[in-house]
Amino acid sequence: MISIIITSFNEPNLERAIKAILNQKINYKYELIVIAPDKEAKNLTKKYKIKYFKDAGKGKSFAINLLLKKIKSEILIFTDGDVYLGNNSINELLELFKNPKIGVVTGRPVSVNKKNDVFGYWSHLLFYGAHKIRKKLFSQGKFLECSGYLFAFRNNVIEEFPLDVAEDSIIPYMFYIKNYKIGYAEKALVYVKNPDNFKDWLKQRKRTAKAHETLTKYYPNFPRVKSFWNEIKIGLFWALSYPKTIKEMYWTISLFFARAYMWLLALGESKLWKKEYKDAWERVHSTK
Repeated sequence: MISIIITSFNEPNLERAIKAILNQKINYKYELIVIAPDKEAKNLTKKYKIKYFKDAGKGKSFAINLLLKKIKSEILIFTDGDVYLGNNSINELLELFKNPKIGVVTGRPVSVNKKNDVFGYWSHLLFYGAHKIRKKLFSQGKFLECSGYLFAFRNNVIEEFPLDVAEDSIIPYMFYIKNYKIGYAEKALVYVKNPDNFKDWLKQRKRTAKAHETLTKYYPNFPRVKSFWNEIKIGLFWALSYPKTIKEMYWTISLFFARAYMWLLALGESKLWKKEYKDAWERVHSTK
């Protein structure tokens, strides 16, 4: 049995996420579950005759930990209520689990924003970079971080994980130190709307960065992929090779400064003001 879980918190596009899964021809017996605190989500599960779990609205990591204690399926697949899956994405994820050494598999986020403005362009560039890094690390058999928009793991290997870190990084690492490999299913597409203004972009990216700064609190030897210095060392070449026009090159260079500013704020809040990442649902309005 496979359990496909949509974590949601007052998501206006939850029905789209549900339909994108139900419309797939999945080659395995599965159940579809929505875990959310709101009445609208519960009503949708009744409409589509799928399972509903009520959580306390304390955050995504809290919700996942709650389900780890309740679900007995062999494979757990997690996605969000504000994104939607491409056709055959579930089968593409599950194909890699035929290798018993694979413990976790991540999908590939694709931006639905248009590339004709700076924020849409940034979203495509960053997702392209993440794809290139994950593909390379997977081919080399090395550790890679997952995407919280779509990832899956074997059940009954870990019981719970800390709430003050990025779940899509800590979970694969907990498998990795148990000698499992992390898989990348690049054809398992998940479509994501990204922020379309700087305020929302900064809010989302800063929160993600802070969630990675606490990882070494639990695992001092955690192989950091997402960090300010790694972005410079690893990302500089592919970022500069991505633009096709003078305008896109200008937007690429402006992204370097935006990312540096974001990391400065994130590190300042974490290290100087001790405002560490905490699990909570935090709405970024322009992504809806």
